[in-house]
Amino acid sequence: MRMRIFSMRRRVARMVLGKSRLNIQYKHKKKNGTKDLNVKYRRLKADIEEIGKKQKSIKEGQSQVREKFKAIEMGCQVLKKETELITQRSALTHLRLALLFHILKAREEGDFAKAAQLTQWLRLIYVC
Repeated sequence: MRMRIFSMRRRVARMVLGKSRLNIQYKHKKKNGTKDLNVKYRRLKADIEEIGKKQKSIKEGQSQVREKFKAIEMGCQVLKKETELITQRSALTHLRLALLFHILKAREEGDFAKAAQLTQWLRLIYVC
């Protein structure tokens, strides 16, 4: 195998040639680079506009969801009130039935004073 002797001249020549090649490539890239930058800028601008449109549609969707939740909450509140009213009416009906049962039992046993008192209570409950 043959050994090469690297001289300083060759090293300097290679360095100069290498730099000149880089400078030429840089100059060519600079011209094409502005075109590339303009293309990238346009793409980014289009992407930003698209993202803005998507964000608007997301905001509209969120506002619609909020309105639906408000409507559902109002419906829940109405149902809770109706449930409470039904529970109260059921309790009153249960109380009335119990009084009627006790009145009948008192009459069967011949305790008319107790039956009269229970009947007055029953009348008071019906007034309410």
